[in-house]
Amino acid sequence: MGSVGLLVWVVMLFGNDAGDPLFLQVEQAAPPAHAPYGPPQPADLAHDGRRVVHGQRLLQAFGDPPLGWTTVGGVPCHVRQMRNLKASFAPEKMNAPTFAAFAWSYGTLLARAHARTGDAAAIAGCCGDGDGLDDALAAWAAAYADRTEADHAMLRAAIARGEVAANAG
Repeated sequence: MGSVGLLVWVVMLFGNDAGDPLFLQVEQAAPPAHAPYGPPQPADLAHDGRRVVHGQRLLQAFGDPPLGWTTVGGVPCHVRQMRNLKASFAPEKMNAPTFAAFAWSYGTLLARAHARTGDAAAIAGCCGDGDGLDDALAAWAAAYADRTEADHAMLRAAIARGEVAANAG
């Protein structure tokens, strides 16, 4: 769910007392990028906030309990609990086996979180048992990394030319 250029609000609510806060993120739900090229959405998903919530519930094995949708000033929005449960790691301190274990674990957890739709047997049948899919995914990942590095180099050059303001600290 991308929010670049969209409206986002943070709502603070309290339960029993000031020590029982609940933070909600209310985010504008934009129409899907492919909407102009496909059939219209079903009537029950015409509200983009509801469509986003429906998709999240289909995709995620465990969703956010307060996930929902609303309209703010005529703008369709989706609502979710705002919390930062993210962890970080120092990749420069990892050796190859540790990084491989981390990548495997992260990929497994991410796949599990998004594994509610689709038929595993049908997907496996489409993927085949050769290296074709593996090779295609690896090539795509390498091309994506190259594009990211090129974009970063262009950004650094724009900063050096004074076209983009940046804080070096």
